[in-house]
Amino acid sequence: MKLSNQAVGAIMLALQRSLMEQTDIVPTLLEMNLQVSPDDQTQSTLIVTNPPVITFEKTTLNEGEEDV
Repeated sequence: MKLSNQAVGAIMLALQRSLMEQTDIVPTLLEMNLQVSPDDQTQSTLIVTNPPVITFEKTTLNEGEEDV
């Protein structure tokens, strides 16, 4: 069994969120619901049905600052 690209992305989002919020990643990983992908018949791949969400507050740029 392998992780799908979507599952790897979900884990990376969880890691990024835990780094940004300076929190433990374990609760986020434990909340993830995993499912075997129905599309891949040759080998089993896992997908995450509830990937983490990262939200950003709206920020404004001061005059002279570059948009990033």
